[in-house]
Amino acid sequence: MDSIQKVKSITLWIFIVPFFAINACLILITQFHGLFHPEDIIHNTIPYIDGGASISRTARVFPTYLIFKPAMFLTSYLLIKYWIYNKNIILTFDDNNKNVSKIIFFGIGSAILLTIHSIFLGIKFDYDLYKLFRRVVMLLFIIFEIVAQAYLVITLYKLKDKIVNKLNFKFLKLKGLLVSLLIIVAILAIPIVSMPGNKFIKHALEWDYFVGVISFYLLTYFMWKKNTSS
Repeated sequence: MDSIQKVKSITLWIFIVPFFAINACLILITQFHGLFHPEDIIHNTIPYIDGGASISRTARVFPTYLIFKPAMFLTSYLLIKYWIYNKNIILTFDDNNKNVSKIIFFGIGSAILLTIHSIFLGIKFDYDLYKLFRRVVMLLFIIFEIVAQAYLVITLYKLKDKIVNKLNFKFLKLKGLLVSLLIIVAILAIPIVSMPGNKFIKHALEWDYFVGVISFYLLTYFMWKKNTSS
């Protein structure tokens, strides 16, 4: 099935591109100080553990934004294609599926929000409303992404009898567990994120959570079988 092969071909890149981008930015800004202005330099940190810097802190300055922004634009494009391909797969097996419109709305919406966030990253305006706008865009990206992922997993579970020969259900279950974990962590993190302080915890949570979100697509690559013939 053509749409299945297309999904399988791009999901690995949806994981690799942003993962490479954020870590390349981290390595550059912490190890190659000669490339940066003194005020932009970050000294050795492993933010996944110590929360020594946020993702935006490593990616919003020159030259790291030359890596981060194109990578996020490419990821957004791939995400749009991903959700459209999944719509086609679902409609092939259930042409009246009620979740398709929700999957497309939240999936493509998350890609658009990621693009907006990337465009405004590094642009400095000393206005509280602008700062609030950036936070809201990032929050909405996470919400839209998780909702789209949850709807997709639920829909595939409901179609399991029709796609039993095309899916490795162990990875579908792992995707379900991952989405559940992301939802639980998001709920538990609300008090931490909403209160002032806890900077290092917030930063570590940001890095780990982002990797969790994109790992959903890595699991998708292994979920679909190579031979999808009936």
